[in-house]
Amino acid sequence: MSSPTLLRPANPDDLAAVNAVIERAVMTWKLPERVKRLAMSTYLYNAHDLEHLHLELAEDSAAAIVGVAAWEPAAARDCPEGRRGLLLHGLYVEPGRQCQGVGAELLSAAAASAREQGYDGLLVKAQAEAENFFRRRGLRRLAVEDAGRDYPHRFWLEFTDTGTSAGAGKELGYRSEHG
Repeated sequence: MSSPTLLRPANPDDLAAVNAVIERAVMTWKLPERVKRLAMSTYLYNAHDLEHLHLELAEDSAAAIVGVAAWEPAAARDCPEGRRGLLLHGLYVEPGRQCQGVGAELLSAAAASAREQGYDGLLVKAQAEAENFFRRRGLRRLAVEDAGRDYPHRFWLEFTDTGTSAGAGKELGYRSEHG
């Protein structure tokens, strides 16, 4: 059984540990090693990023960072038409803590933040292998309308007006739009 996690906002002193978690998580992705190494710098955060993104950390009982999520307002062109969303910029979990609820807790925190800020939903641009994680939590995959512009693995979490939910997303207070 895993130890409980505490969620809290990141601060500049956390960045080295945050980036170490991200590096370990990215290195588990099913991509060629060279691609992971070349792309790594685009996934890491710096102090300037903290001015524009919210980073939420998951810590274990020993105060070690075991997960991180980052979010910011989504560009209108990336959201479903007429909808405003918060973009989940990144979601990374320490490899030894994956499949233990840390990612789901961080996703719930992002969804709660989006609802509190009055957004219509949460937008996710995910790695292909993360599709099942997001689908199991009620997010629906968005169609690629412009292959030259649209990220191929975009997911949307639509919020209800009442805060109630249906289907798989019950615990997060959202509903998925199927169809």
